[in-house]
Amino acid sequence: MKYDLVVIGSGPGGYVAAIRASQLGMKTAIIEKAELGGICLNWGCIPAKSLLKSAQVYQYIKHSQDYGIYLAGPPKPDFSKMIERSRKVAENMSKGVQFLLKKNKIDLITGHGSLADPKTVEVKGKGGKEEKITADHIILATGARSKELPGLEQDGRKIIGYREALSLKKQPESIVIVGSGAIGSEFAHFYNSIGTKVILVELLPNIVPLEDEEVSKQLERSFKKAGTTVFTNSSVESVTKSGNKCKVKIKTSKGIDTYETDIVLSAVGITSNLENLGIESLGVQLDKDKIKVDDFCRTSIKGIYAIGDIVHGPALAHVASAEGIVCVEKIAGKDPEPLDYNNIPACTYTSPEIASVGLTEKMAKEAGYDIRVGRFPYSASGKANASGQKDGFVKLIFDSKYGELLGGHLIGDNVTEMIAEIVVARKLETTGTEIIKSMHPHPTMSEAIMEAAAAAYNEVIHI
Repeated sequence: MKYDLVVIGSGPGGYVAAIRASQLGMKTAIIEKAELGGICLNWGCIPAKSLLKSAQVYQYIKHSQDYGIYLAGPPKPDFSKMIERSRKVAENMSKGVQFLLKKNKIDLITGHGSLADPKTVEVKGKGGKEEKITADHIILATGARSKELPGLEQDGRKIIGYREALSLKKQPESIVIVGSGAIGSEFAHFYNSIGTKVILVELLPNIVPLEDEEVSKQLERSFKKAGTTVFTNSSVESVTKSGNKCKVKIKTSKGIDTYETDIVLSAVGITSNLENLGIESLGVQLDKDKIKVDDFCRTSIKGIYAIGDIVHGPALAHVASAEGIVCVEKIAGKDPEPLDYNNIPACTYTSPEIASVGLTEKMAKEAGYDIRVGRFPYSASGKANASGQKDGFVKLIFDSKYGELLGGHLIGDNVTEMIAEIVVARKLETTGTEIIKSMHPHPTMSEAIMEAAAAAYNEVIHI
């Protein structure tokens, strides 16, 4: 079979690239060895958000009296039903991708794809069936998996990764989560919300360590208020499995203590899926466990491209999708603008939520900017007060000289929906004054963006 483009991997990078290629008139195929939609759709973003929604509903019901609603008895979470709903949501989304591929006349080839040469892909399917496919262009979009640390090897039962955390048969009474990035923090929030005793361990001084320090401190306060035990500047020294329990030695600034837990979740990052792709024999250049690419996702071998978690850059679904579109449009002879990696939003779906883009305050100062910083607390927001979700704030950082919006750092209810305004503002080089003079509807959470900008310029009204 001969194609204009073959994509190996059907995650949010791969299937989006394939659809855009089809739209541009290319004969396109996708090779996928597992579920359509990849990890994000099946074992990451989508099912995780489904579980978090269940936790949110449960928390609302638990606190229904705060909203003037009284129930006959206390609510009870059904863990297995939450997991079942999550899996159904993922399954439906996977079917949606299948529909999109069919609609766009993209061939789906099931099996493991590897490069035989720069224009040939060998596919090993079920039962040992093998076939060769040729293409003028080949995009690698094979994603990543949970990283394993020495001494914290995952067995899928007592020491687990995110995949098992999404599909446990029984709710654990206790869990130790190692790593407080987006994955670790989201699972900490979910399990704590439904009654599991949670210990969150972070090696660095702050949880969600890539976020602005003020945001990290706010989330830590919120977590502790909700009952999660948080250890920062701490490490897991050893895990010993004993019967149905694990004994975890945690080293903190106060010494080493041992904690007994049902499950240990390793959330210490990801490892690129580069094995058995044939890239080494072709001489595709690597940088550690990432494929080196240029601004248009071209590798060192003509006709071979790479996108998503296997290249340098934030391992985020929307980044992979954007890379796929830029890559394909360049192949098609268009003139796409290279992706601006300095204007990529990051979201963490804890409670309160976190959303950010651009420079943190520390980064801006280290870069030599003279800055204006504006903050607006959710406690002063009418909508946040009405919603009963007063934890959080909006923090905006501006360049004093030109009014450029250098960064936005939000923590609070609904901020993952609000961050796009700041991304667009930065893309359009909007100034602080222009944000202040752009009318925001009342009462909304988004008013906090306008108020934070006004605070930076000493014009804030409501604090």
